Amino acid sequence: MTTSKIAITIDQNTLTRLDFLVRNNFFPNRSRAIQQAVSEKIDRLEKGRLARECQKMNPDFEQNLAEEGFGMELDEWPEY
Repeated sequence: MTTSKIAITIDQNTLTRLDFLVRNNFFPNRSRAIQQAVSEKIDRLEKGRLARECQKMNPDFEQNLAEEGFGMELDEWPEY
């Protein structure tokens, strides 16, 4: 995977907590810790978006759409 170097601004309290995790070998370095945190946050946001979109669905409409044409097709199937 290709990586890019960026600069960020972070408050001192968060940096202190981050450095504690690095010192205690939860992460090999600051960069890896931040990469993982951003990646996990994006994953959660994307899953939340999918859940919100699913809530917009009308179950009756979706069921009817899924079953559309079944009645006609069943008559055409060969008997086994």
